[in-house]
Amino acid sequence: MSTVKPLRIAVQKKGRLLDESIQLLKECGIKIDNGRDQLKAAARNFPIEVLYLRNSDIPQYIQDGVADIGIIGENTIIEKKKEVEIVQKLGFSKCRLSLATPKEMTYGGPADLNGKRIATSYPVSLQLFLDRNNIKADIHEISGSVEIAPNIGLADAICDLVSTGSTLFKNGLEEQDVVLKSEAVIAASPMIDAERRETLDRLLFRIKSVLAARNKKYLLMNVPTDKVDDVAALLPGMRSPTVLPLAEKGWSSVHTVIEEGRFWEIIDELRTKGAEGILIVPIDKMIL
Repeated sequence: MSTVKPLRIAVQKKGRLLDESIQLLKECGIKIDNGRDQLKAAARNFPIEVLYLRNSDIPQYIQDGVADIGIIGENTIIEKKKEVEIVQKLGFSKCRLSLATPKEMTYGGPADLNGKRIATSYPVSLQLFLDRNNIKADIHEISGSVEIAPNIGLADAICDLVSTGSTLFKNGLEEQDVVLKSEAVIAASPMIDAERRETLDRLLFRIKSVLAARNKKYLLMNVPTDKVDDVAALLPGMRSPTVLPLAEKGWSSVHTVIEEGRFWEIIDELRTKGAEGILIVPIDKMIL
């Protein structure tokens, strides 16, 4: 019997992106025997081998075919300029690479950066932004603690990753322009073979089912039968709601899938239309 070659997937060896990557695989029903400080681990019930690598090294490993795919931030792919294919955006580990200046500095737009010194750990992405805006500035590449550069006289502005902006605030900086927005993605190697590509397609099917279910809820309610059309008009479901007759004459049960945030927008209208016994049920997977 032939053995299926495992799909080699590179993930960050530590940090939040690792935790979210492993959680995603678990939600896809993939069980990984991973221990602390392992360099690789195999899945027990799916042809996958997980490689634990430094975040900055992952694009190179994917390009060279050492890893078939990787879960990595878009910003790292852009910064490393590697030839990889983004096959799926994952919707987590979102951040933005932004320009920030001292609060006392007058800033009216990118043109104000002409002739200025900008400290960053992302010189490639920053240069692309400057070129798009016809800006001539001096880029000072540093690693770590970029936000202190203006305070110690090293730079006039910085370009760094921002999630909440609290670090900028603590260092007297103000976010000005977004250079790029980033989230975790699955990137594939240009050298992936047909057999492993088939396994990747199976994995992507599972991942899309998990992602489709996030922030979605299954909504059930009892509605007077003569009000079903009015209630259905309020529901942005997958296609149309399911309507089932109740044992009590004149009443129906209405079922649909809805984004959680949309429910709170229409709850009062649903009640006005006579909806009762409203239930919100989590969804684990959605096959579209």
